[in-house]
Amino acid sequence: MREQRQELAGLARVAVDRPRWQLAFTVVVSVWSLAWVVGQVSGAPSPLDVLPARWAGLPTGWLDAAAGWCAGRTGPLAVAGGLLWAMTSPRRQASAPLGWLAVMAAAQDVGYDAVKWALLVLAVFLAVMGLVSIPGRRAFVVDRVVVMPKDVARAGATAVALSAVVPLVAPGLALARLVAPYLTRPPRPARTPIARPTSAERTRPVGTPGDLPEPLPVPRAGS
Repeated sequence: MREQRQELAGLARVAVDRPRWQLAFTVVVSVWSLAWVVGQVSGAPSPLDVLPARWAGLPTGWLDAAAGWCAGRTGPLAVAGGLLWAMTSPRRQASAPLGWLAVMAAAQDVGYDAVKWALLVLAVFLAVMGLVSIPGRRAFVVDRVVVMPKDVARAGATAVALSAVVPLVAPGLALARLVAPYLTRPPRPARTPIARPTSAERTRPVGTPGDLPEPLPVPRAGS
């Protein structure tokens, strides 16, 4: 149980460990995708239907025009969404929210089935990579680029987790900000400064560049 909590905490830290502009972009996609996913429980709205333009009294003509344009055109973007999810890694997390945008664009044409198609593409890609990695399962000393089963499993699990957590980024950040003042954190360990010798104590090894040779004694006359 403790290990599971540590893994969840590590996943949460990785999910928000990104540049600020990218985190802000992810928060926007998170709010939009979460509203769309939750809305499937009642009414099954399209991604454009959950935008606040209608209930806020803003002009909605552009929404109708965009929905009409997407009909019959954006369905194949579900494949792109699945591939974008597959390429997600801790250092390349921008592909996860982009994948959600592609899936929601496809959903304007094919509905919530766009998520199923994207997940199917992701699963097929991981299965193909798993088959490709079979010859490298016995690789011991790697001196070339090779696909190994353990690396495929680890990368695939990370891609799935970081993509699935996108709709939860915004509520997670809000919850963390809400409870932060009420948390008691353990004291940080004190760092002992490293004592450095003073200039008088610093010795210079003999023979180093810049050292002048010791003067030789001058013989006296008559000696």
